[in-house]
Amino acid sequence: MPDNLPPAFVGYPRLPGHQLLSLQGTDAAVFAHAQFSGDVTALPLLHWQWSAWLSAKGRTLAVFQLLRLADDHVMLVLADGDADAIASQLQRFVFRRKVKVQVRSDLAVAGAFTAPEAASNAAIAHAAADGWELDLGSDALPRTLRIGAADAFAAGSETDEAAFALAWRQADLRYGLPRLEESQREVWTPQQLGLDRLNGYSVKKGCYPGQEIVARTHFLGKAKRAVQLLHAAAPAQAGDGVQQDGAALGTIASVAGELALAVLPLEVSDAELQVGGAVAQRVPLLDGLAR
Repeated sequence: MPDNLPPAFVGYPRLPGHQLLSLQGTDAAVFAHAQFSGDVTALPLLHWQWSAWLSAKGRTLAVFQLLRLADDHVMLVLADGDADAIASQLQRFVFRRKVKVQVRSDLAVAGAFTAPEAASNAAIAHAAADGWELDLGSDALPRTLRIGAADAFAAGSETDEAAFALAWRQADLRYGLPRLEESQREVWTPQQLGLDRLNGYSVKKGCYPGQEIVARTHFLGKAKRAVQLLHAAAPAQAGDGVQQDGAALGTIASVAGELALAVLPLEVSDAELQVGGAVAQRVPLLDGLAR
């Protein structure tokens, strides 16, 4: 981001597309550990990690930040929304676990393209008004995410919020963080989406949905595709094909303006890529978002 930010980006603009889901109760961490790809029980209090919820076939349903706020409180930050549907599906697996699944519409998420005041890497800091601050960047592209009461962050105009949300989404893609719209859910494995770059799954912990597929792919070295950041010369959509020399090569999984994350073979020539008949240039991914 430029040093002189547009007025709409000053302070902590809201990210209205982000939604929050709480798991609260004595079994919250154990329940999350059994459902999601990350090693939740090994996560220290007031720390967060990237995680995913997978289908039984090892396909990614959602990618999110998982915060361990207390012994009995785990929170998910869902950048791609769908909190109500995810809560409803999770509820089916609660059984006799002492855990309450709740969409937190009383809280809001805001961001800034500046370094955090107190949070660092995976360590969460307390923020004003009983909120939390998270480090969502690196020296190359600093970002801060804040969670707080819904009225703690001033809502901007619809145009300003859309501009800021697009800039935030583009930064996500620059780090290799996939943003999955509905058409791309339950399509890709964590390895194909490059979640290993973010430490977004564990191959050492016990069972969770899709764990067998993830572990088999990891230990047998069968991952043949991964994400590549592209700058498309023409508008692209998730699901569009990527071609090279007139032949199908891969598929776009996420888009943000002119940027796109495409799932491509690990071994591919340096020849020109095209999306929708227009040139798509390769762009190096930023490091520094693994937690």
